[in-house]
Amino acid sequence: MTPTALCGLLAESDRLRVFAAVVLGARTPSTVEAATGLPARLVEPAIRRLQQGGLLAVADSGLVAAQEAFKDAVRASATPAAPPLQLDEDRQRDLVLRTFITDGRLTQIPAARGKRVVVLEHIASSFEPGIRYPEREVDAILRAWHDDHAALRRHLVDAGLLSRDRNVYWRSGGPVVV
Repeated sequence: MTPTALCGLLAESDRLRVFAAVVLGARTPSTVEAATGLPARLVEPAIRRLQQGGLLAVADSGLVAAQEAFKDAVRASATPAAPPLQLDEDRQRDLVLRTFITDGRLTQIPAARGKRVVVLEHIASSFEPGIRYPEREVDAILRAWHDDHAALRRHLVDAGLLSRDRNVYWRSGGPVVV
């Protein structure tokens, strides 16, 4: 059943009230009438229509609501999730990057040296080789990656990916995409 069909079945206030009464425990037409305050001339057709639509069934104990129809309708109409964006051609490096980078931001600086190098090399690609950057500009670029931009800058310098001289930085390491 589609969400549209499901909504159509419950769009009439009488059917909605009847369905709600059954969900809340009414098991016979007379208990549905008592719970909803609707006359039998409205309850009977509503029950019949909800049964035809698959939202009500009759079991040995009386009327039963098919509440799973809501989950089924959502599952059937859900669009499949888009495959995650690949951050690196190498599968293992990509896995490390997707572990630590969410929505274009570094969630945490990896403690393990090997993983940290993978992440730092990726971040270093934000800097063009041969361009000199003032510290303020480096901080602005790194702040987009992580709140602790000073620690990130320090890690990039320590890893030999950025070099500095008198508050001017340039990219000095890491892979370069040609």
